[in-house]
Amino acid sequence: MSARALPWLRPARVAALQAALGERILILDGAMGTMIQRHRLEEADYRGERFAHGFDALVHLDDHVHGAGCGCIGHDLKGNNDLLTLTRPEIIRDIHAAYLAAGADMVETNTFNATSVSQADYHLEHLVRELNLEGARLAREACDAAEAADPSRPRFVAGVIGPTSRTASISPDVNDPGFRAVGFDDLVALYREAADALVDGGADVLMVETVFDTLNAKAALFAIAESFHARGARVPVLVSGTITDRSGRTLSGQTAEAFWISLAHARPLAVGLNCALGARDLRPHVDVLAQVADAAISCHPNAGLPNAFGEYDESPEQMAETLREFAASGLLNIVGGCCGTTPEHIAAIAQAVAGLPPRALPAPTAAAA
Repeated sequence: MSARALPWLRPARVAALQAALGERILILDGAMGTMIQRHRLEEADYRGERFAHGFDALVHLDDHVHGAGCGCIGHDLKGNNDLLTLTRPEIIRDIHAAYLAAGADMVETNTFNATSVSQADYHLEHLVRELNLEGARLAREACDAAEAADPSRPRFVAGVIGPTSRTASISPDVNDPGFRAVGFDDLVALYREAADALVDGGADVLMVETVFDTLNAKAALFAIAESFHARGARVPVLVSGTITDRSGRTLSGQTAEAFWISLAHARPLAVGLNCALGARDLRPHVDVLAQVADAAISCHPNAGLPNAFGEYDESPEQMAETLREFAASGLLNIVGGCCGTTPEHIAAIAQAVAGLPPRALPAPTAAAA
């Protein structure tokens, strides 16, 4: 049985999402990392009490005593933003709430790097299920609170599955083009672990995002299909790729049209582009997707291109003006922000596209079948 033949896990939530997509352009939230940076956190903030010594105090190894030279102590955890879900959950919850207050209909879980291959950099691979589960629960709490305050407007949790730091299509070694740092089966296993936990934690949809290698995305979608079959039900899936530079291609060499054709078999509810470029540079590629895809179109670009200091200069007003043109041209169903964007950006974008009709989906809508 195809995964898309399975029943919806939460049919009322899917019906609400499909109804909202038919009525208006939905607002996605903005950058999590940008907001975390505003807190100027130090190593101690990332560690909290549980990881105070650079290892997980809740994990006890048989016949092992932690001490100098044991190899467990002293790993730097600063920069592991996903870990803040466990050590500083109030920060993550407040960021979700700020985006919802700014007008977001959908917030992304703080799970971009919550896979074993990414957490291995911090020696915390064992946390993957917990990070995804708690990440989804925090976002769920924030959405439920916003929805309780205004029951007429449902709010949705997008369970984020990031691309990992490995690519299945390209060798990281210029002297060995046949070498791969990760295999397809390995990616399927780690994506499956994340997908299971995100759905268990209450995610309304799963978002495979910032796809720079389509083979990685195929592994993620295969893992998601396995997850759905195992539970006998599914949730909608969103896929968002990233055009890495002005060549108009992903890192693995595909144009926006080729990207869609490669993944159309999964019948995602929405397909789109995010990150890497600002809205203006993404415009022609979003246009291509809108012409070829029989799914909703999403776009959450950076706040312009990074400057010499790695910061983003595009103001909320500038970004909103550009994205309003996208909407007025009939290109969008979901819009939000990526690197450098804040609740101020999201509020401006929400105001700019308010009242503009969503892109009309081809009929019948195969992605919603």
